[in-house]
Amino acid sequence: MSKETKKITITLVKSLIGVREKHRNTIKALGLHKIGSSVTQINSTVISGMIDKVNYLLKIEEVK
Repeated sequence: MSKETKKITITLVKSLIGVREKHRNTIKALGLHKIGSSVTQINSTVISGMIDKVNYLLKIEEVK
């Protein structure tokens, strides 16, 4: 693993209406609240696992 950490921007693009409660909790744990809200996170295995669970609700971009 390289010494520099890579960051990603996570944006919520779909509504949470009708989404399973576990997926809603995962979205909250990522720090997202409303449609269009974004957060920048360090790309770790924990964050990657959370993103994999709810990827159908998100847009992911790598920060340069």
